[in-house]
Amino acid sequence: MNREFLPVSLEECRQRGIGQLDFVYVVGDAYVDHPSFGHAIISRVLESHGYRVGILAQPDFRDPASIRALGEPRLAFLVTAGNMDSMVNHYSVSKKRRKIDAYSPGGQMGKRPDRACISYCNLIRRSYKHTPIILGGIEASLRRLAHYDYWSDSLKRSLLLDSGADLISYGMGERSIVEIADALDSGLAVRDITFVDGTVYKTPHWETIYDALRLPDYEELLREKSSYAKSFWQQYQNSDPYGGKRLVEAYSTHCFVVQNPPAKPLSTEEMDAVYDLPYARRAHPSYQSQGGIPATREVQFSLVSSRGCFGGCSFCALTFHQGRIVQVRSHESLVKEAEAMTKDPEFKGYIHDVGGPTANFRHPSCKKQLQAGVCKNRQCLFPSPCKNLDTSHEDYRRLLQKLRSIPKVKKVFIRSGIRFDYLLAEKRPEFLEELCAYHVSGQLKVAPEHISDGVLTRMGKPKRQVYDAFCKAYEDTNRRLGKKQYLVPYLMSSHPGSTLKEAVRLAEYCRDLGYMPEQVQDFYPTPSTLSTCMYNTGLDPRNMEPVYVPVSPHEKAMQRALIQYRNPENYGLVWEALQKAGRMDLVGYDKKCLIRPPREMQGSAKAAKSHTPKPRNGKPSPLRQIHKKKTNRSRNTS
Repeated sequence: MNREFLPVSLEECRQRGIGQLDFVYVVGDAYVDHPSFGHAIISRVLESHGYRVGILAQPDFRDPASIRALGEPRLAFLVTAGNMDSMVNHYSVSKKRRKIDAYSPGGQMGKRPDRACISYCNLIRRSYKHTPIILGGIEASLRRLAHYDYWSDSLKRSLLLDSGADLISYGMGERSIVEIADALDSGLAVRDITFVDGTVYKTPHWETIYDALRLPDYEELLREKSSYAKSFWQQYQNSDPYGGKRLVEAYSTHCFVVQNPPAKPLSTEEMDAVYDLPYARRAHPSYQSQGGIPATREVQFSLVSSRGCFGGCSFCALTFHQGRIVQVRSHESLVKEAEAMTKDPEFKGYIHDVGGPTANFRHPSCKKQLQAGVCKNRQCLFPSPCKNLDTSHEDYRRLLQKLRSIPKVKKVFIRSGIRFDYLLAEKRPEFLEELCAYHVSGQLKVAPEHISDGVLTRMGKPKRQVYDAFCKAYEDTNRRLGKKQYLVPYLMSSHPGSTLKEAVRLAEYCRDLGYMPEQVQDFYPTPSTLSTCMYNTGLDPRNMEPVYVPVSPHEKAMQRALIQYRNPENYGLVWEALQKAGRMDLVGYDKKCLIRPPREMQGSAKAAKSHTPKPRNGKPSPLRQIHKKKTNRSRNTS
């Protein structure tokens, strides 16, 4: 195999002697042949097993003829919305249309439809009535069973039903897609492919389903929100490939959606093989004249060292997609890829990232996971680290040492985020020392998310005292090294459990830091997270306790404004929030106050002054200065 792109037209198929493709891969992203893009991995894995795959990227969803550009595949259409859920890609948390699509040529918005999986499947069915359709990717994976849809504020059916597809390959699909391909190639009808782990299928026959846990019927979910909370928790408890049971959801007496247990995680050798496939490692050259693909810029010189996350944050969908068992590549594989990077004419000496969902997770959380799976009713880090947790950072530390010793590599950064409570759980100081000495570019991203222990509990995050301890350790380490490096804390407003009082406490915390954080995210209820279930039901599915949920757009705006209270544009919202929270003690001229009184309440001299208080020492805070440059934050990972 060589490193040319897969065919994107019938002409290219003819040039390569391909009369008919085995699979046509329809994708909502532009075609980028890089292992940070799911369609690149799945298509190259199929190619490595002898299947002929063509890429149909961003077909015109308004034109039925566009879906016929590569002809009818011999085995199936593969369909994915892309690296992001199409609705998250298109809309902000306030449901306003975004202006840029980083996965489209030149960042152009509008190249893919809303609810892309449904739209593409409908296009296919208009031209090809009986050709199998296999759904995959993040949008299909997280909508595989009944799910709350934030944009319509409703409980949607399984995407398998609304799209008209035949199968969903959920999670990381390298194993399941090959099994599906081999079954189809052997002549098995797609309706009979009911046995593949990591897939969801539909059947009209209850008697054909075996050894399954029956979830509440869809009609019951619509009637009782508590039933959805219970159903979601059953799904969460069965998201492990070793202990997870087959799940079935009924939509009528003759319509059942069945989720097989998750596919087994890849071994290190299998991960190496996947990432060693002949990727071109860049966007298709047809996009150059349109400004390229913005999403490739950060990943071009980054290394994916792991997948999976045992962090268990409530607002993250990784448990349902990549799973809680960490899978890693070998040092040799990563060093080989890094050495190849240094030969790229555009390489400037900087590896931008070495990580995954959580950079410092480089092995399963404990030894039993690869035999018995993860615990059903316990988290590895929450509410405190498990006594069986393997906290060693030695493997990651040695990997970083090898990478930074490669000729032509000037600096190796870590930008995918550090789990600070896990770092603190290790007693040895070497990793933190080397992190500060070699791998921080002036500021380190961390995610305390909030400072109220009540809210943090709903988030599945450690208590504030743990973050405070990490801040001290980080500061002390940098002081010993003679470095001035800062933390960039990610903060979240309006998460379930956060009332205005908790939001005010978070604002006071920002006040005491001395700067206004730019990294603020309103809680975004995306499919298949514990937090989204709380948002929809008002219940914590872990214990069925009632949870306060800020659902009003106006209250959400107030909570966000409180965190950025220094912005004059937020004055009215901050004033209203402080009134409603009974915290008018924070309006005034004292250094503890967030804002000054309205102009009509001030004296003539004071009225001429800005509403925004000056820093207490009269000089701009150095911490505030380093946060002037905004960066975008993304949570839906591959």
